[in-house]
Amino acid sequence: MAPFKFEILKKSKTSRARVGKIQTAHGVIDTPAFLAIGTQGAVKAMSPRDLNEIGAQIILANTYHLLLRPGPDLIKEAGGLHKFINWDKPILTDSGGFQVFSLAHMRKVTEDGVEFTSHVDGTKYFLTPKSVLEIQTKFDSDIMMPLDECVAYPCDKKLVKKAVERTTVWARESKKALTPDEVGEGVRVLFGIIQGGTYKDLRRESAEEIAEIDFPGYGIGGLSVGEPRNEMLAMLEVVTGVLPEDKPRHLLGVGFPADILGAVKLGADIFDCVIPTRLARHGAFLTYDGAVNLRQKKFEKDFNPIDPGCDCYACRNFTKAYIRHLFWAREILSLQLLTIHNLRFYMQMMEKLRQEILAE
Repeated sequence: MAPFKFEILKKSKTSRARVGKIQTAHGVIDTPAFLAIGTQGAVKAMSPRDLNEIGAQIILANTYHLLLRPGPDLIKEAGGLHKFINWDKPILTDSGGFQVFSLAHMRKVTEDGVEFTSHVDGTKYFLTPKSVLEIQTKFDSDIMMPLDECVAYPCDKKLVKKAVERTTVWARESKKALTPDEVGEGVRVLFGIIQGGTYKDLRRESAEEIAEIDFPGYGIGGLSVGEPRNEMLAMLEVVTGVLPEDKPRHLLGVGFPADILGAVKLGADIFDCVIPTRLARHGAFLTYDGAVNLRQKKFEKDFNPIDPGCDCYACRNFTKAYIRHLFWAREILSLQLLTIHNLRFYMQMMEKLRQEILAE
């Protein structure tokens, strides 16, 4: 199995944008790239066949949720996450750090780790930097994320500084805890994560400290948690100005098309977000002008495809009127078709971005 490698193929002449390739044990990822979210080992309303057809290169699964069910031991017994879910391309697993933020009412953060109360059955779990890696090793993830502390917006600077310090300590512990068996001679890799809220000095401090630890790649966390878009981009500009150029940068949880376009110009390479699947579940489809609510009465007799310029299965074969009918009739097929289109929209957007940078 090929070891992890990142190669920059072309840098933009007018911004920090770049086109690259990430080599993993389960295939190559062309960057900039968007990761489909498969939190519990499945992208909502999508089969692996659907994901391959839309051009998905990599999916993201969540350590916290897979820990609760079906559990890492069962996944390991199945041969790892790739075999368990029948996905032979790269998988990135998040650490559960975002749940420190999103499940604030069900967790307790200490210097040693995070205690979670399961939202499934009330069982208590204590995640440490080391145990998070042990879990992800059982998954056999291509890219692992360390435990970090993501804070809400707005947040007092003293609390953000404490979260930065804790994230750095946990990052050092995580790297130290890795054994040759866990990384598989570079087949599995651990990214570092930068925090810092919306404070430029703390963002710079976090980026410098995590970069000094020297990871194969970096996640930029704690953004898209309610802050204005201009602040998000300002923080990203600080971070990408510090991180080494020869390592990939994953902007965690940022997914509105306009945000991605701005972030690519600032040097971000990989993105993930629930937006395309969540919008589909609410009856909306994506266009370059924004999301459109298909539930509207005006689409009742619209016998045109969602997007005449889209090559996805939904747009090639069905009309707005039909998919709208399915949605109001509560047919599962409506969610599948809208999700196929929305995710293909993202894949096409990333393909276009790569082509534009290469053409400069």
